[in-house]
Amino acid sequence: MRRTTMKRTLPVLGVVFATAVALSGCGLGGTEATDPAATAQIPELAPDQQVDITFESYSYGVAGAWTETFDELIGEFGEKYPNIKVTAQKPQGNSPNPATDTISSIQNQLVAGTPPDVAQLGFSDLDFTINQLRAKPLDTLVGADEVAANFNGSPHAYAPRARTLDDWEGHTYGVPFVFSTPVLYLNASLFTEAGLDPANVPATWAEAAEAAKTITDRTGKGGVYIDCLTKTAKDWCFQSLVRSNGGRVIAEDRSTLTYAEAPAVEVTRMAQDLVNAGSMPKLNQKQGYEAFARGEIAMMLETSALQSLFVSGAKDKWDLRSAPMPGFGSKPIVPTNSGAGLHILSDDPAKQRASWELIKFLTSEESYIKIATKIGYLPLRTGLLDQSDGLKDWAEANPLLKPNVTQLATMEPWVSMPGNNYLQMRDGMMDAVEAVVFQGKDAQSTLSAAQAEGNKLLPTT
Repeated sequence: MRRTTMKRTLPVLGVVFATAVALSGCGLGGTEATDPAATAQIPELAPDQQVDITFESYSYGVAGAWTETFDELIGEFGEKYPNIKVTAQKPQGNSPNPATDTISSIQNQLVAGTPPDVAQLGFSDLDFTINQLRAKPLDTLVGADEVAANFNGSPHAYAPRARTLDDWEGHTYGVPFVFSTPVLYLNASLFTEAGLDPANVPATWAEAAEAAKTITDRTGKGGVYIDCLTKTAKDWCFQSLVRSNGGRVIAEDRSTLTYAEAPAVEVTRMAQDLVNAGSMPKLNQKQGYEAFARGEIAMMLETSALQSLFVSGAKDKWDLRSAPMPGFGSKPIVPTNSGAGLHILSDDPAKQRASWELIKFLTSEESYIKIATKIGYLPLRTGLLDQSDGLKDWAEANPLLKPNVTQLATMEPWVSMPGNNYLQMRDGMMDAVEAVVFQGKDAQSTLSAAQAEGNKLLPTT
C-alpha cells in the first residue's frame, strides 16, 4: 500500500520529515492544499481604512497571567493600529486544556461560515491546518522578503530552530509564536525535608524514581508527576520521552505508527512503576499541576508555560527550582517542543493584511519581553536574553528559564500525525498510554492494540 508524501524541511535541525498528504474523506476546505501561485500579494491598508478581525487563541481559555498578558498585548496593538479592531476569543469547548478545543472550534465555525481571521494553532495540527483549515502561505500573501524581515528582526532575530516550525513544502504557513521544552520543576524544600540534597538533581529517570520513592516514604508527599501521559496533555512531551529512549511514536516518513515498539513500551512501564510504587499520584493534568503549585509534589515534568503558576504557588512557602528533563541511562536526551504558531485563515485581503500586522506585533521584541516575563514561555527572539535592554537582567534573576534555553540546542520538532484522522490517532495513542500508566493495563498488548487501530486511520492513496 503506497502513500503519497511531501517533504517538510527543517534545514537548521538537519531533519527532513516526509509527510503524507493524501487525505481520505471530504475535508472542510477540500483535499488540496492552498496553491501559493494562485494567491496575489495583499495590499497595504490605508491609514484610515477600518478593518475588524477576529483572533482565536487558546491563551484566552487560561485564567490568570495568560489572559491578562494577551489582553494587555491586544490593547497595545489597538493603540498602535487604531484602524484595526481585534476581537479576541477563546476556542469553543469545555476541555480542561483549551488548546485541545481549537481544531473542533474552528471546524464548527467554518461550517457556520464564520471562522476566525487569524488563529493560534498547535504545531501538531500543522498538516490539518494547511490541508483542511486552509491556512494561507504567508510568503505569498505578503512576500518572502517581508516574512524574512519579521524573522530577522531588528536587532533580535528568531532562533534558527524556531523559525521553520510552521514551514511546509517550501512555504511559510505560520509564524511560530510560543513554545517550550519539557522542564523538570523541583520542590527543593521537599528534597531537604526528605534528607536529600536538592542540588543533586536526578539526571536519569532511574535516579528520579529513587528520589521520588524516598521523598514519598519520608514526607508522605508525591514524589513526581510526569505531565506527558494523558490524552489531555496531548503527545508533545510523550514524544520527547520516547525520542529520549531511542524511539519514535511515528516513523520518520510518517507512514506508520511505531509507539508499540520497545522504546515507547519501556517509557510507559517506567511511569507505571512510579504509580505502582506510590511515588506518582493518580491525577489528571489539572490536578497534577495544581498539586505541584500547592507544594504537594516534589518533582514535575512540565511545560514552562506554567512557570508563573508555580512561582505564585511557591512564593514565601517553598523553594522552586528547575532542571533539564531526565534521560534514560546514557542515551541522548531529545527535548521536543510544545506550543503553536499564528496562522491567517481569512480569504479577505484587507483582513489578511490586518491579521499580518497583528502577527508581526505579537511576535515583536516588545511582545516577547512581556510573554517571557509574565507567562514563562521561551522568547523565540533569544538574543533578547543577552541584551541589557531586553531580557538579560530578568533572565539572570530568574534561573528557572535556563533549562529551557539550554534544551533549545538539542530540540527536535513535535511531529504531527498525518491526514484527517490525526486527532483520533493521537488520542488513541494517549488513551492507551494513560490506561497503562494510571489504570495498570499491560503495556505491550495495550499499545499494540491501539497502534493497530491507529494504523487503519492513516491516509492512503
